[in-house]
Amino acid sequence: MKNRHKVLIIDDEPHIRRLILAALTRADYATVEAGNAREAMDRLRVERPDLVLLDLGLPDRDGLELVPLIKQQAETVLIVVSARDATDEKVAALDLGADDYLTKPFDTDELLARLRVALRNRMTRAGGAPTLVLGDVTIDLMARVVTKAGEEVHLAPKEYAVLAQLAAAPGRVITHQQIMTHVWAYENERHVEYLRVLVRTLRQKLEADPQRPQIITNELGIGYRLRVPGDHHAVSEG
Repeated sequence: MKNRHKVLIIDDEPHIRRLILAALTRADYATVEAGNAREAMDRLRVERPDLVLLDLGLPDRDGLELVPLIKQQAETVLIVVSARDATDEKVAALDLGADDYLTKPFDTDELLARLRVALRNRMTRAGGAPTLVLGDVTIDLMARVVTKAGEEVHLAPKEYAVLAQLAAAPGRVITHQQIMTHVWAYENERHVEYLRVLVRTLRQKLEADPQRPQIITNELGIGYRLRVPGDHHAVSEG
């Protein structure tokens, strides 16, 4: 019998929980519900879910405060599902450790797609350094080799560092701050424009059409993600 992933739905609005519950049940997920932060933390400890869907507007505590607490459960994937659509809220949630962020109102098919990508990403991390095949581009993190159409692509150290960070979490948005902290860890001067220039260079080397990127995609004002098959996020340059 197939192992069913268990999802904890944390939302104080019963009709939203019912909507998500119906979609997850049709997709054969096991589900647990919580209507506030206290109940959510109790369910988290007892049920040990594979994935958490977290609303930020909870009645007894700001959902952002729960993000690092939930992520202490090392094997739990966390997707924020919130009506808060400000860029700074999204960046804050992602910088605190959320794996993705979906804004209400949402399409349930997109929600399910994001769950699949997030769970696949978790399994990839558990399996060690992966080899990713993205069209004619192959990224071998173990060998630290990138090829395009069978030919090795020569990357500068910082170019590889950015690509490797994105490839370690395919399908997940990585914020500008997370990337810069990783790539420019020992440098006092960090500026997002350095990162934008570096990503443009990577696209020139990897994309079939750098003006219409299909591999490294932009989350406007937030960061970048490595687009993988089944990831239906909008593609944009930036």
